[in-house]
Amino acid sequence: MRLRPAPRRTRNDDSGGRACYRPRVRTMALDYGEARIGVAVSDPTGVFARPLETIAARGRGAAPVNRIATLVREYDVGRIVVGLPLRFDGSSGSQAERSRAFGARVARRTGLPVDFFDERWSSEQARRALRDTGVPARKQKGRVDPIAASLILQAWMDREAM
Repeated sequence: MRLRPAPRRTRNDDSGGRACYRPRVRTMALDYGEARIGVAVSDPTGVFARPLETIAARGRGAAPVNRIATLVREYDVGRIVVGLPLRFDGSSGSQAERSRAFGARVARRTGLPVDFFDERWSSEQARRALRDTGVPARKQKGRVDPIAASLILQAWMDREAM
């Protein structure tokens, strides 16, 4: 039998003045792209994000969403965040609409709530982090996506903690 630590509880004061407590759940972030999907997951306390894997998206039909559903079960995920590639002026473009449609497919398949979070600059920050650690550009393919997903997830968790 595998023992799990008691869930960490957080105060939520949006209940009409009386404080209520809710358990933390593990969160998954997805950096959706036409060719690849970066996946990151939080620790069980919902404090730290870590890159998990890259899923091939191009020409795979339902396979990427099925893989995400498998990871959701494997890591006991309770909610999902999908990166939303907004334009520099904050408006939605065609890629943002594709991300929303992908998020809707993931929500239907997993039955979990899906939130969207601005992902502008996440891939560039991931490339810079890899470059700063000595990974040459030609070896970054497939590594950028899960790191970008972890940056999206960490930013989302930091916002939620406020």
